[in-house]
Amino acid sequence: MAIRDIKSKEELRSLLGQEVAISDWLIVTQERMNLFADATGDHQWIHVDTERAKRESPYGATIAHGFLTLSLLAPLMEQSVRISFPVKMMVNYGLDRVRFPSAVPAGSRIRARVTLLAIDEMPGAVQTKWNMTIEREGGEKPCCVAEWLLRYYE
Repeated sequence: MAIRDIKSKEELRSLLGQEVAISDWLIVTQERMNLFADATGDHQWIHVDTERAKRESPYGATIAHGFLTLSLLAPLMEQSVRISFPVKMMVNYGLDRVRFPSAVPAGSRIRARVTLLAIDEMPGAVQTKWNMTIEREGGEKPCCVAEWLLRYYE
């Protein structure tokens, strides 16, 4: 998919309430899951023990950590939306709501649907709230739905 290039605050405001972009597909590999487990210290078998997961998991495979899926918001957003009006820096300000309605089995392809929910102007910055819906190819329900606050400092 092409990156949605937002060239002005006026253009940003015009997108309020709309789906702004859809990311490319990203494969969630077992290697990525193992590296995430190492980085966070979360080595629960459902994420890293492929043989046990085949035998005992209701998914028949390992599944991505919810926080791994959440952390993929950043690269999915980066490949979807570009703010090209003058900005010194962008800061992850936090999340308002996060849910994980379905699992991401190893090897799944996921992508993000990005909708602009809110814009708040403040001295020297614009704060946005983006609804990020992560879907899995072939999945019936989203894997993650998050309201993500990003601040763009002028």
